[in-house]
Amino acid sequence: MEAVTPSRPRATYRDLLALPEHVTAELIDGELFVMPRPRVRHAAALSTMTADVSAAFGRRRPRAGPGGWVILAEPELHLGQSDPTELALVPDMAGWRRERMPEPPETAAIELAPDWICEVLSPSTEGHDRIRKMDWYGRSRVRWAWLVNPEQRSIEVYEHDGKNWVFHLGAVGNAPVKLQPFEAVEFDVSEWWAVEGAAAAP
Repeated sequence: MEAVTPSRPRATYRDLLALPEHVTAELIDGELFVMPRPRVRHAAALSTMTADVSAAFGRRRPRAGPGGWVILAEPELHLGQSDPTELALVPDMAGWRRERMPEPPETAAIELAPDWICEVLSPSTEGHDRIRKMDWYGRSRVRWAWLVNPEQRSIEVYEHDGKNWVFHLGAVGNAPVKLQPFEAVEFDVSEWWAVEGAAAAP
């Protein structure tokens, strides 16, 4: 008779809450994922992107675009069907059209699926972002997704058609670009890659 390997207990949201406050953690399919600190290049790109997208779309009185969105950096999303706390995801950025979410809720986590998410890829998290998280974003009816790689200076834009993620655009380099669903504004992406020679955080 073959030996039976004991299965690892399913993680719960209580396990996530027990982690130190300075770490980023996600809960997917009963498994807890703790994220390492991002590289400086990753953090700088995210900061600049958040400022640019928010300035054009995320304010009621936008400075450089049409507005109409709520844009949040690193929100905690509870998108589970039966028990929302069974699935806790933290995208680098997320956006909701204001007609769906006029104001952010006064809660620690958001149960309404975003209209758009952005993940800034790093070597240690790229597989997790591309496979596990994109699968759940699709299941949760997130329509638009950006996958941004600061080291390669690349942006991938995907739209979910109800069944699969469909690749729409790949942008590489420093040329200004219009990116769905924010194509009303041309972004100077060279500013997103502005940190040169950034070293990895320990």
